[in-house]
Amino acid sequence: MGNLRSVEKAIEFLGFSCRVSSDLDGCSKLIIPGVGAFGAAMTRLDGLAADIRAFARHGNPLLGICLGQQLLFDLSEEHGETKGLGLISGRVSYLPVGMGLKVPHIGWSPLAYRSNSGLGKNGHDGEQVFFVHSLVTDCADPTDIVATATYGIEFAAAVQRANVWGTQFHPEKSSTVGLRILKNFLEC
Repeated sequence: MGNLRSVEKAIEFLGFSCRVSSDLDGCSKLIIPGVGAFGAAMTRLDGLAADIRAFARHGNPLLGICLGQQLLFDLSEEHGETKGLGLISGRVSYLPVGMGLKVPHIGWSPLAYRSNSGLGKNGHDGEQVFFVHSLVTDCADPTDIVATATYGIEFAAAVQRANVWGTQFHPEKSSTVGLRILKNFLEC
């Protein structure tokens, strides 16, 4: 659902190879980037959803970025309820309005880490990452939250359940911090 080229260039900058494809055969890792609406993305993934679930169930590393993170969850309330991939328990909900903040949340915000392994490896509280979103993920299990950010409310900025990772922010647009997080994933 977009943003493919930016992610591809960041991966290549880090010295790794990748391909943009809807064919998962031969993939050792999978990144689902995204910009757009949850329902439209799930419709586009319709033929691939079972393959993505199987890929993750087999222990292969999977990273969802922005909308990609949201798709990892059970359900989204965006434009009516839509089922997601169900790889991380929880739901996607709108950022609250009426708090004196513009929605969507666009810009740099600091992270507060809850884990220093996996996605959070070598992370430091206060590091700034770049967000563009109107919705947030609510984890059913708080231990799935790797880092939080605050924009009127505290929300899950990064999540990880075993081999399934997600960032609500855009690591490919988050300078050296984002590149380190992408490298953590690519080296797992």
